[in-house]
Amino acid sequence: MTDLAGPVDEAARALLGALVVRDTASGRRVARIVETEAYGGPEDRASHARFGRTTRNAVMYGPAGRAYVYLVYGLHHCLNVVCGPEGEASAVLIRAVAPLDGVAQMRFRRGRSGGADWRLGAGPARACQALDIDRTLDGIHLLRDARLWLAQPAGHAALLADTEHVVTGPRIGVDYAGPDWATRPWRFGIAAHPSLSRPFPADP
Repeated sequence: MTDLAGPVDEAARALLGALVVRDTASGRRVARIVETEAYGGPEDRASHARFGRTTRNAVMYGPAGRAYVYLVYGLHHCLNVVCGPEGEASAVLIRAVAPLDGVAQMRFRRGRSGGADWRLGAGPARACQALDIDRTLDGIHLLRDARLWLAQPAGHAALLADTEHVVTGPRIGVDYAGPDWATRPWRFGIAAHPSLSRPFPADP
């Protein structure tokens, strides 16, 4: 898997196309990352690190490659990949994944009998629900753990080199961070992919 100990925006882009593999007693689920968002340290007013190190966000401070899993509104889990130098908080939110294997298990986890397979992981909460990711996995190493890990498929480098297939835009739901941070183009996606959580703004 790509080295994650670099600038957070570069890591967010580098994770596009990577695979998330989840093994449980019920079987294996595999999905491709199609959308990410970058979150930096205390200077990033949209980041969990904006108020400094806490018990909740301690995993964000490294080392790179660990999973930072948190709850939104006390209901929905979100998976982040910690990156950057150890001691400097940063993480990449996995916003959307495309199911590849274990789709029946993902559908069962989502409680959905209908709808397109491509939409099962179209959003950070949906992705975690489909892949059975919760706070018990917070802090595990995503390049070493047998329960949940990242893999780099063939053709990954070619995808990232093809700028026509990678789109960027502002992060979602961070207006509170102020104009500079709210409009920063730190959301990355595979262009026009059906599993994106929502469309990207049209090019000017």
